[in-house]
Amino acid sequence: MTTAAEIEHLKQHGLYSTANEHDACGLGFVAHIKGVKRHDIVTQALKILENIDHRGAVGADKLMGDGAGILIQIPDALYREEMAKQGVTLPPAGEYGVGMIFLPKEHASRLACEQEMERAIKTEGQVLLGWRDVPVNRDMPMSPTVRTKEPILRQVFIGRGNDVIVQDALERKLYVIRKTASAAIQALKLKHSKEYYVPSMSSRTVVYKGLLLADQVGTYYLDLQDERCVSAVGLVHQRFSTNTFPEWPLAHPYRYVAHNGEINTVKGNYNWMKAREGVMSSPVLAADLQKLYPISFADQSDTATFDNCLELLTMAGYPISQAVMMMIPEPWEQHTTMDPRRRAFYEYHAAMLEPWDGPASIVFTDGRQIGATLDRNGLRPSRYCITDDDLVIMGSESGVLPVPENKIVRKWRLQPGKMFLIDLEQGRLIEDDELKANIVNTKPYKQWIENLRIKLDSIETGEAAATPAAASLPLLDRQQAFGYTQEDIKFLMAPMARNGEEGIGSMGNDSPLAVLSGKNKPLYNYFKQLFAQVTNPPIDPIREAIVMSLNSFIGPKPNLLDINQVNPPMRLEVSQPVLDFDDMAKLRDIARHTQGKFHSATIDITYPLSWGREGVEAKLASLCAQAVDAIKGGSNILIISDRGVSATQVAIPALLALSAIHQHLVREGLRTTAGLVVETGTAREVHHFAVLAGYGAEAVHPYLASETLADMH
Repeated sequence: MTTAAEIEHLKQHGLYSTANEHDACGLGFVAHIKGVKRHDIVTQALKILENIDHRGAVGADKLMGDGAGILIQIPDALYREEMAKQGVTLPPAGEYGVGMIFLPKEHASRLACEQEMERAIKTEGQVLLGWRDVPVNRDMPMSPTVRTKEPILRQVFIGRGNDVIVQDALERKLYVIRKTASAAIQALKLKHSKEYYVPSMSSRTVVYKGLLLADQVGTYYLDLQDERCVSAVGLVHQRFSTNTFPEWPLAHPYRYVAHNGEINTVKGNYNWMKAREGVMSSPVLAADLQKLYPISFADQSDTATFDNCLELLTMAGYPISQAVMMMIPEPWEQHTTMDPRRRAFYEYHAAMLEPWDGPASIVFTDGRQIGATLDRNGLRPSRYCITDDDLVIMGSESGVLPVPENKIVRKWRLQPGKMFLIDLEQGRLIEDDELKANIVNTKPYKQWIENLRIKLDSIETGEAAATPAAASLPLLDRQQAFGYTQEDIKFLMAPMARNGEEGIGSMGNDSPLAVLSGKNKPLYNYFKQLFAQVTNPPIDPIREAIVMSLNSFIGPKPNLLDINQVNPPMRLEVSQPVLDFDDMAKLRDIARHTQGKFHSATIDITYPLSWGREGVEAKLASLCAQAVDAIKGGSNILIISDRGVSATQVAIPALLALSAIHQHLVREGLRTTAGLVVETGTAREVHHFAVLAGYGAEAVHPYLASETLADMH
């Protein structure tokens, strides 16, 4: 087993990166539709966990897996009686929160972490009621490696302050306490601070999890064996990490979700969330919002990052089901029979938040509702049954909990992009159609879109712009300047022009890695696209046409936490992100076409040849300053252009210029106030467009590729 010290060494001196961690696991839950809390629901959930044992990973050490856990509602009677033994009287249920905390074994570090937690509670005006040592079974067989990593497990009990009236407000305060305490502990830079982790802190739910095998969770945590431990839901998860090192905090469930599969788009989702941090505002979270940054950390797993985003949306006032619909939208653009109001909902939120896409089955809960959804392709299984005594049993496969057939009133599977929800307070199961109809009809999304949307395709220019402007250099000279080769034109571009698709070649690529090659390579070649690390079935072209979309938005992004649409920006929509000469003519004159709602500015990324090698660095610095000046001057679309290349002007690689401007605007808190369009002679392969999109481009105009194809024709 690899130790934490070895992992750190591999990060610094080897090729290991936590960014490559992925998982495909087993999950399930038991829930009582009427919200009746019982101990046998907890025991049945643990039985599901044992029955999906085959979905978890076990190595050469048979006593060590990748982690498992359970999420339940707070067992008030159990905690009340146990805290009374310490002389602590808990407030009524719902008026106090419980934080489950992993703490370092080292005494001084543990005390420092506890002090920071107590300080955060006091700073936020809440009441520290007391601490409780979580009882665990020290005598059970456990791997020596797991025992070495085992944290000290304690619970902190937090009462509501005088400024908190309702339970939702207490939940938000607990959220702020957890985030600020964690940030303060990180700032201390304690030797053992990485051992600190908060699996849950809520007035509704509590998470028991760890680096345990499926059948060890119920044995290790003695609370789960206690008859007073009652809950109306039991959400369990057994982890199979295909590309990661097992750790206590990485076990599921997280605070809101458990997940079987992989979020392929997590890197982009994380980066855009970070870009939004400078401009988000929330009428619900108000001044507390600034205390929550960063929302996620770069070294977290895909599920943890997803959970952080869902938590933010829920705390900002979105119902949890709506937040999940925003994050994992069903395919809507090509869905001709979809209710227009539902389509308007998805279209409205498409500009607010990027889809969290990938093969995934996700179960989510806030303690009042529990639901599940499937990715738009349906690449992960989720099956459920309903019994005649109001239990819903869901799992990543059928038969996770033995139930007599005569007790089952319905059994079915979750379908691609669909969702179902159990509302424990209403005491009923809500199907996909009703659930989404309730959400999409709450606000006039269709009217909002019509008021905000401008389609670039619908703008009339009144002049022909299908031919490029006169260039300062002949076509061949510009092709050479941008590194075109005969192979590019013959084997890559010609087949695309002829057939409208990428040229088909033999499998594999035996050309040297760009970094090892002795030839000059385009900057794009130094990058590789990220693909799923877990097995997925091939998608047929018919289904792919339904679930894939090229629709893109250029310009300012709306405030993600603006629930009531207060001063939203206009949105410029393009049917696909590769722009032609007509589109660019419209963009350059966009202020006139949109009555001043959009203003574009062109940033020239060429520099004088006489500047020499140092010119690149000097020009990048000035580009970043120009971008900020343009935005502060009122421009909300920046065109990054290398059209100025000539015998005396050298172009910075468009990818380098784009990423420099994008990252600078993120740091300045301005990235979501403007759109970035790249006008470049370098982009000619599908991979080039993918890399540009990955580093912040909302649209690309490959003018030289278009001129080359026109010349070939």
